[in-house]
Amino acid sequence: MIIAPRTVKLTTRTGIDIQRTLPHRYIRTIGAWCFIDHFGPTEQENAMSVVAHPHVGLQTVSWLFAGEVEHRDSLGSIQIIHPGELNLMTAGHGIAHSELSSTTAGLMHGVQLWTVLPESARDGAAYFDHYNDLPVFKKDQLDIRLFVGELFGHTSPARTFSEMVGAEIDVPAGTMTQLPINESYEYGLLVVAGDLRVNDEQVPVEYLYYQFLGSEEFKIESTGGAKVVLLGGVPFGEEIMMWWNFIGRTHEEIEEMRLDWESQSNRFPAFEDQVHGRIPAPAMPNLRLTPRGNVSSS
Repeated sequence: MIIAPRTVKLTTRTGIDIQRTLPHRYIRTIGAWCFIDHFGPTEQENAMSVVAHPHVGLQTVSWLFAGEVEHRDSLGSIQIIHPGELNLMTAGHGIAHSELSSTTAGLMHGVQLWTVLPESARDGAAYFDHYNDLPVFKKDQLDIRLFVGELFGHTSPARTFSEMVGAEIDVPAGTMTQLPINESYEYGLLVVAGDLRVNDEQVPVEYLYYQFLGSEEFKIESTGGAKVVLLGGVPFGEEIMMWWNFIGRTHEEIEEMRLDWESQSNRFPAFEDQVHGRIPAPAMPNLRLTPRGNVSSS
């Protein structure tokens, strides 16, 4: 399945548009990956200014191809991320953070990803981890940066709670190769630049190629070269509710998360940053939220 992106405005404070491919009407998760946003390339200055906002029940996975962004959160973390580095924020019971792109010249380009936390970890303590020493290696013609999980004998140090993989792959011009994959995983290949054919299908830039369980390889071809993000994992077996920045299991849980943010409870401690402000939660819908899994999973 090839999934087309939908355009989402990041915030009213910036001009940047986001191309979102997950969640999708038919594909809610790829392993534990539950959210895929692709942004840029765009001018770095004033590209991103996201004021404080909450998360519960998930991890945010921030990965850049160009530019730099400062992260601050309610744990007191302050971290600038550069290309090839990983910012991994585990929300657990609750965390708030903000993001601000630097004022340096040049381009900003990257992805913002979420993973859903399983029942055993979703109400745990919050963490923020930064990794600047990640596996970089070659596989046949491909140049790979592994940021999450295991791939071809290499292991990322990133803290995870499900069996999954995430990697940036540079595909040289003139590539024709077979990429072995784990048949117990489902996969997504997001094209972020260049031209790519996967299993004889052309996948446009910003589109996501979804691969069901049971396949042993991807057939990868590129005429002019490409950059892709590989995401995969064992299918996530729990039904979940994703609403705004929260992932829960019941309507009542989501209501409680929203109320805690709006009432400025100690679930989300205040913190200082350079952005200043706070995103209010949207109103709850006029219908009862129900849990959802993948419509198609085989």
